[in-house]
Amino acid sequence: MDKRTGKGRQKIEMKLIEDNEAHTTTLSKRKKGLFKKANEYSTITGADVGVVLITASGKSHSYSSISIEKITDKFLELKQDDRQSDHDDMGKLDVFETFEDLRKEVQALNEKEKERIPDKHRLEQLEAIKLWLDKIGKGKEKVMFYPS
Repeated sequence: MDKRTGKGRQKIEMKLIEDNEAHTTTLSKRKKGLFKKANEYSTITGADVGVVLITASGKSHSYSSISIEKITDKFLELKQDDRQSDHDDMGKLDVFETFEDLRKEVQALNEKEKERIPDKHRLEQLEAIKLWLDKIGKGKEKVMFYPS
């Protein structure tokens, strides 16, 4: 029987690798694996595939089944078409513009609500003054109708 002395494949914890040498080695190996899978996917499905990696040091690496420029142009064109079809009824091409408009609308409604609260308080004050004036008015009527 075979006795295995090595550790074999083990599950590793997903966290940033601090050791610079280990970090570089892992990046290189995983980059090769990712690019290999992207190539296989493109070959099997016939899809145009592009992968772009930008390292923490700012170095870029890319793989594409056709030129990366053609893939990014196609991607941006398709995204623009999606945005236009999704937002035609709203007249907005940018989701962030729509979000900002909604935020402003909510803020305006909140301000109106804040203005209404003092109006309720003011109305209560006016009603109290009216009751007080009514009492004073009734008191004057009594004084006016009593013969001296």
